[in-house]
Amino acid sequence: MKKKSFSSADLRFDGSSKGAKKFSSKNFPTIIEPLYASEEDWDRQMFDLTARMDQLQNTMHADEHYGLVVLFQAMDAAGKDSSIRHVFKGLNPSRFRITAFKKPEQTDLKHEFLWRFWRELPERGTIGIFNRSYYEETLVLRIHPERLKEQMIPENLIPAEDQLWKERFADIVCFEDYLYRNGFPVIKFYLHVAKEEQGQRLINRLSDPEKQWKLSESDLKEREHWDEYMTAYEEVINQTATKNNPWYLIPSDDRKNQQLIIARIMVEILESLPIEFPQRDEKEAQKLIKIIQKQDK
Repeated sequence: MKKKSFSSADLRFDGSSKGAKKFSSKNFPTIIEPLYASEEDWDRQMFDLTARMDQLQNTMHADEHYGLVVLFQAMDAAGKDSSIRHVFKGLNPSRFRITAFKKPEQTDLKHEFLWRFWRELPERGTIGIFNRSYYEETLVLRIHPERLKEQMIPENLIPAEDQLWKERFADIVCFEDYLYRNGFPVIKFYLHVAKEEQGQRLINRLSDPEKQWKLSESDLKEREHWDEYMTAYEEVINQTATKNNPWYLIPSDDRKNQQLIIARIMVEILESLPIEFPQRDEKEAQKLIKIIQKQDK
């Protein structure tokens, strides 16, 4: 499904408006009109956006009141890695960190399901990027409920399946609300790609010696559950989109467009934060200047 134009507001889904439509994967576009006229125009726009983002993050780092949690959720080959690489390439690497979450390890399974994500939260003044996130605990496990046993939850505490997901959604919303109230807004990007486009990208991986390793037969078996995953994503987004921590639904069949959209949204969010460089008292500044001048004699 293709849409001619877009604004950030069109892609922001918080589910808070009375009578607001629910997110439907079939009714939301996977591609829109290009926001760039040429390769050179894309380069210029992305350079300007990443430079602006670096300036804003520098201010946030100096201000030391806010931090951002930026998470990416999507099906395989939707563009998570490439978006992270291009959108955040201009940032000072000492002020942000990227964590890629894969299948939980044995140590993770000995803790509650949010534990391994708590450990990777950013500090104030920094941006923490989650490549996949705690939402996997309401997606993959929904498609493969047998894996729930691996989490070693006492059987008497596991409710009926429908209730289990409702409780996990509630836990996640509380977790994100807690972060927001402490100065850590959660920026949630869902990269929406068409099944046919994803299939072509997977085929392209097999033709690229540097990317062949990314694809296995088990990945293709997982792809057989496409419709189930779309249904799961719809419920995840509809149940966890809030005014303070909305989802941003990104048309992702065009990678370059996808990256420009994400960069624009990041700049808008950073510009909306009440952050500024701390101001040093003039007398104190003059005192420090005199100390430096004395040291240099």
